[in-house]
Amino acid sequence: MELSLPFFATAIPAVLFAGISKGGFGSGAAFVSTILLVLVVSPGDALAVMLPLLMLMDVTALRPYWKKWDGPAARWLIWGAVPGVAIGAAVFTVAPSDIIALLIGIVALSFVAFQMARSAEWLALDGLPHGGGAGLFWGSVAGFTSFISHAGGPPAAVYLLSRGIGKECYQATTVISFWAINLMKFVLYAVLGTFTATSFAADLLLAPFAIGGVWLGVVLHRRIPERLFFGLTYLFLVLAGGRLVWTALT
Repeated sequence: MELSLPFFATAIPAVLFAGISKGGFGSGAAFVSTILLVLVVSPGDALAVMLPLLMLMDVTALRPYWKKWDGPAARWLIWGAVPGVAIGAAVFTVAPSDIIALLIGIVALSFVAFQMARSAEWLALDGLPHGGGAGLFWGSVAGFTSFISHAGGPPAAVYLLSRGIGKECYQATTVISFWAINLMKFVLYAVLGTFTATSFAADLLLAPFAIGGVWLGVVLHRRIPERLFFGLTYLFLVLAGGRLVWTALT
């Protein structure tokens, strides 16, 4: 991986966008940053660069949402993520980079399809199970998708939205849950040798944008419509995810 102008031209807006999502829009769109980075670097490098930055965002976002989370829901998601993260690590170890890129693209397009189905009222979450068993299941799915693409937000959203919690509680629960899940991932990424001196150098340079993005998200949380923010997110995900899938298959 080379820290070139094209890299930073992609990485800076991607990190800002992830921070805004972490700070004010439920973290569900934060993984768009990884999707965009995979367009200019390998999947392994993109994951390695983004994880420390996402952890920094988690810590930054903890303060404004401290103790406003749904405690039981967060615990079920975190415990459920343990086997999911382990399975993700196993897949990451044996799968070639093209397969990882394909999986990342599929996750991106699936997220957009899921949100469109919800908006069209083809998919209702109110009647889904929302107890401990459901939390463990969706936590496991979130752990897997989070490990291979930093896209644990969508599976977590299915569980949290089925509980009918409020916007601020939802935001706080995603922050505390992924703070813990990202700690698990960091240990395994380190064991697998995913991090490099170059990825950490990139993190140092991008850290101010990560922190600034979170605080911008907290401010924008009440000032801009979610519809506008997620509309841009879906556009980015369709374009970038579609390109990853097409490139991997051809």
